[in-house]
Amino acid sequence: MASVREATFELLRAHGMTTIFGNPGSTELPMLADFPPDFTYVLGLQELVVVGMADGFAQASGRPTHVNLHTAPGVGNAVGGIFNAQANKSPLVITAGQQVRPQIMIEANLTNRDAVVGPQPYVKWSHEPPRAQDVPGALARAIHHASLPPRGPAFVSIPMDDWAVEADADRSAAAIARRVTGRTAADDTALAALAGRIAQARSPVLVAGPDIDTSGGWDAAVALAEKQRLPVWASPATGGSRIGFPERHPNFVGVLPPAIGAISETLKEHDLIVVVGSSVFPYYPYIPGPLLGPGSQLVAITSDPGEAARAPMGDAIVGDVALALARLVALVPDVNSGTPDPPFARDRRPVPQARPEPGDPPAADPPDRLSGSEAMAALADAWRDDAIAVLESPSSTMAFRNRLRISRPGSYYFCASGGLGFGIAAAVGVQLAQPQRPVVCVLGEGSAQYGITALWSAIAYKAPVTFLVLRNAEYMILKWFAMLEQVTGVPGLDLPGLDVAAVARGYGMPAQEVTGREQLTEALRGAIATTDGPQLIQVPVASGMWVE
Repeated sequence: MASVREATFELLRAHGMTTIFGNPGSTELPMLADFPPDFTYVLGLQELVVVGMADGFAQASGRPTHVNLHTAPGVGNAVGGIFNAQANKSPLVITAGQQVRPQIMIEANLTNRDAVVGPQPYVKWSHEPPRAQDVPGALARAIHHASLPPRGPAFVSIPMDDWAVEADADRSAAAIARRVTGRTAADDTALAALAGRIAQARSPVLVAGPDIDTSGGWDAAVALAEKQRLPVWASPATGGSRIGFPERHPNFVGVLPPAIGAISETLKEHDLIVVVGSSVFPYYPYIPGPLLGPGSQLVAITSDPGEAARAPMGDAIVGDVALALARLVALVPDVNSGTPDPPFARDRRPVPQARPEPGDPPAADPPDRLSGSEAMAALADAWRDDAIAVLESPSSTMAFRNRLRISRPGSYYFCASGGLGFGIAAAVGVQLAQPQRPVVCVLGEGSAQYGITALWSAIAYKAPVTFLVLRNAEYMILKWFAMLEQVTGVPGLDLPGLDVAAVARGYGMPAQEVTGREQLTEALRGAIATTDGPQLIQVPVASGMWVE
């Protein structure tokens, strides 16, 4: 008869989950013994990095991904990454070891006393099976929870002596065979009513969120915008884990600011705001103002009932984002058809004016350093159409978006939670999931420290990520918030002496520091073209929030 361990690996095979990200401890060794040759174990040297790599892999592959942590200390180290994965809606199945069952009650060393409680606020489901024979079924349930919309992490604590127990053959077979699907179509009556509102609106606008990309709705979003000549804003970058609309498309007009007053001011001329695949809205910081302009109405389409329920204004339609967009495309009239007497009572909208290309970036002061905009311009010069960006450089995020204008689905990953440490680790996972495409990770030298051991994993697994480190010797984003919040004398905002290139070389990674824009472009072109392993390029940049 099969053991719990054997049944578990068969379950993981059945779901295509043969890549495991982990940092093992003594409580995980019984699971990992005689590791199957058809599985791949990706080692991270710290649990935040482990979860970050798995987060990137899950998003870029579109599949649930297994994360294996070490009882309470490992889960504790990983909680920040689990919080990030929750915000990113990444389908992670997180397991952690536990003391043997005879010693849990007496709280022997490494007992996770309240195993399900620690990660509970940040996961969709948290469980410790009451019997060893229930482990395969619990893991199957975690896979289904993680995979169903809204996707997100699920957690299972597993006592270390469970693995050798004989599995319940009937229940294990049933768990392995089950499939749960979750593409739920939005209410057609509600979509038809929305299509009528779009057609009748004087000046409707589309706000494109990250779940358009996640759901596969990219082409439908473009078709809707073109058919109705809708200007398109991206949802605020603070919550934009992915890009939902091609940013070189002529209908695309920019990225919304993240604050209440600023959003209502930006959208005040539009009588109908259609938000697709985003919360309403990922606000931060707090800049008060009206939620909407006096003549504006809002309708959101989301796969997340929580997002729909907590939105502070407007109507919401819950359902699969890609299916809803495709249905809207079929329902709305085509304002480009040229037919007389169109069946909607408003003047035809003009075609939105395309954003002008950015001009020469502003130079830095002092002149021996690049501005963040100059660094992003150099990256844009070296960029390849098939490249993927993983971004964690808060002070240069808008310069990146404005310069590169990503216009291919599955090409941009950003941490929606605002937590640091995601980018450097996620880039490795994204690269492992998309080995045929170059991955470029753009991050600050402060951000890099939160997950610096990811550089070792990139080397160990020959993931050819190009790491571009912007070195400004400070937490610039926090200095900007200090000005916004009118606080002075804050300690800990300067970062003298951080040399990420030197650390990378210590891990065995080719690394260099460059200065001028042309030198940076040349170095990036060479690194992006390299396929035999990672490289790191560090460039000193001047202080400043680069938003152009």
